[in-house]
Amino acid sequence: MKYIDEYRDARLAHKIAAQIERETTQPWVIMEICGGQTHAIMRYGLDQLLPSFIELVHGPGCPVCVTSLELVDKALYIASQPDVIFTSYGDMLRVPGSDGDLFSVKAHGGDVRTVYSPLDAVKLAVQNPSKRVVFFGIGFETTAPANAMSVAQAKAFGLTNYSMLVSHVRVPPAMHAILSSDRNRVQGFLAAGHVCTVMGYWEYPQIATKYKVPIVVTGFEPVDILNGILQTVKMLEKRQYTVENAYPRLVTYEGNQPAQKLIAEVFENCDRNWRGIGMISQSGWRLKDAYSAYDAENQFEVSAIQTRESAVCIAGQILQGLKKPFECTAFGATCNPENPIGATMVSSEGACAAYYRYRFALEEK
Repeated sequence: MKYIDEYRDARLAHKIAAQIERETTQPWVIMEICGGQTHAIMRYGLDQLLPSFIELVHGPGCPVCVTSLELVDKALYIASQPDVIFTSYGDMLRVPGSDGDLFSVKAHGGDVRTVYSPLDAVKLAVQNPSKRVVFFGIGFETTAPANAMSVAQAKAFGLTNYSMLVSHVRVPPAMHAILSSDRNRVQGFLAAGHVCTVMGYWEYPQIATKYKVPIVVTGFEPVDILNGILQTVKMLEKRQYTVENAYPRLVTYEGNQPAQKLIAEVFENCDRNWRGIGMISQSGWRLKDAYSAYDAENQFEVSAIQTRESAVCIAGQILQGLKKPFECTAFGATCNPENPIGATMVSSEGACAAYYRYRFALEEK
């Protein structure tokens, strides 16, 4: 299939890996932002193709993983209300809160439904005027346009029974937070192609310059990722700190301007708490005042909800590239896909889930 098969060509992947080895003269630590890239790296064994000098660490680019425990607990409370239809993407249903998950709410009679688009939730609101329909609006910049569209559409329809529990996070502030930390190990970044498809990469040059780190925008197939690593290594070896686009078939510098305009109409920047990491200034989006009637936090009494993080889970350190999943004492034992302690073991983009599926489970067999 065009644009897939050629980017999974094993011979080409090995050729690029060999070139990376020739270019590398010293150790480098490179972070891939996106959990989708992490899973591709583990699935295809790309880290095992690289020279020992290259260490890949895994970033906070999994929206399920970084949705704060506080917001998950708020979701559980709202979904438990008798007049609510609570809607969400499927990968949020098993994310553990302080006490249970959305599946357990559903098992106890809550009307929790999986949708494939927030516009499906708007349709449910139209079809069920006696119910309050809530959509769990998680995600990075990638899902923001569709989420913004649902709120704009609900307002245009004059709906009073649709709202969104907003948990949007943004990539550039997270990069600033990681790079400015005194524990930072990251020397180069692979930026997420799908985020940049929407937002472009005009925000990244100042990050590269300020922190002296090369940034390469890349995709999710093996050849994409290896090519991104190669370009990053070349810049590191030459002490060049710029941004390169290794995903030009989908990404432009400016990004999708109509999508950005819609986001700017509906959302505004805010501080956001990231699960396991903490508060990152101006790293999230919330609904603007003109759309505050569609904010689920304004419609439900959730301000008093208290949370308690697991004392065992080290997901926050994993998401900052400080530790690997196998360094967690609970990994594969008390924490596994059937009994997850942290969101990184649940999500289809979580680093712990990737290590468990592609390394631990295979080794156990």
